[in-house]
Amino acid sequence: MTKESIITDREKKLARYSKALSHPIRLHILEILSSQSCCYSGDLTEILPIAKSTLSQHLKELKNAGLIQGEVELPKIKYCLNRQNWEEAKKMMTNFFEK
Repeated sequence: MTKESIITDREKKLARYSKALSHPIRLHILEILSSQSCCYSGDLTEILPIAKSTLSQHLKELKNAGLIQGEVELPKIKYCLNRQNWEEAKKMMTNFFEK
């Protein structure tokens, strides 16, 4: 039996969401996006005291996890929560901690 054969797809997805939620700046970004419909990356750089390149890496991590989505509107990128995955992540976390 290998490690890969005992880990379920649900566990992999939960780990991906958890990793994305494991940094305070990413949590703050999600709080900002959850309180409004969308936000431009330039606006986030004004709100957060971090370099643009660092912000870009955090946004990339959240996007790779599927928690946010980005839409290019040159010269800016508009970011929004991926509401479907956001709700799924909340349910998965709740279910995990209620066991």
